[in-house]
Amino acid sequence: MSRDASTEVNTAASDLLELFLRHLRVERGVSSRTLVSYRSDLLRYLSVLKAMSKGPLDVSRGDVTDYLWQRKADGVKASSLARFMASLKAFYRFLIAEERISKDPTLLLQSPRMPERLPRYLSEEEVSRLIVAAGGADPASIRLRAMLELMYGAGLRVSELIRITLDQVDLRVNFVRVIGKGNKERIVPIGERARLAIRTYLDRRPETPASVKALFVSNRQKPMSAVQFWRLIRKAARSAGITKPVSPHTLRHSFASHLVQHGADLRAVQEMLGHASIATTQIYTHVGRSHLQDAHKKFHPRG
Repeated sequence: MSRDASTEVNTAASDLLELFLRHLRVERGVSSRTLVSYRSDLLRYLSVLKAMSKGPLDVSRGDVTDYLWQRKADGVKASSLARFMASLKAFYRFLIAEERISKDPTLLLQSPRMPERLPRYLSEEEVSRLIVAAGGADPASIRLRAMLELMYGAGLRVSELIRITLDQVDLRVNFVRVIGKGNKERIVPIGERARLAIRTYLDRRPETPASVKALFVSNRQKPMSAVQFWRLIRKAARSAGITKPVSPHTLRHSFASHLVQHGADLRAVQEMLGHASIATTQIYTHVGRSHLQDAHKKFHPRG
């Protein structure tokens, strides 16, 4: 292949990648973080094709398999390899839908098996200690307690928590309207403790400019940042004597784990968490089983 032809192939491949990323962003509402990962993975793939003097439209299943085997030989972990594969599969599904190719070279590829990692979560007693440690009569403590109660009470992501606006919380019927990944909306119930904590906070919430719609605001009358909340929750964990690592996401895992342990329907948990697939939520069934195993070992005479 001549140098000019090679340049045309590479330019065409780059254009296809940009079309694919635009499709993910505009039509599927994929997060910016995911877009960055897809771009990185596919740029690496396209650079390998360039060295082979090939473009993404004229590869075989063997070419894709060889690429993935080479990545594995380079020492790439199974989790990263699975992500590479997901990027490739999504890219070629897009090309099929756009009728750029007639056969999908990734169709029969199977993702590598990965060791199952259970999410880290707090016990119910530890959650209580954490929230108590955040207690106090000063405005900052009242705000932190309300944030913790809402995050644990509704299983929110930290990004969702800090973006909650005043009109998204209805304390008359105890519901919060959450805008999650991909701008998908869900309605999540909140309990009485979360309602009272938010009500107490609202009574002390500082006056803010009309442009600030966020429920939780900093001392500078601006929306709370994820970094600020991260620091506050770690400080509260230390005060509560919790030695395990605690992050905002730990409370989300705790919310789901405790619901499953108490017999909640998995579909309901999926809906409250905002998971697109039930497969993502199923990890908490394993958490529930590990909880039963721990109880058996601790209390059964032959445990």
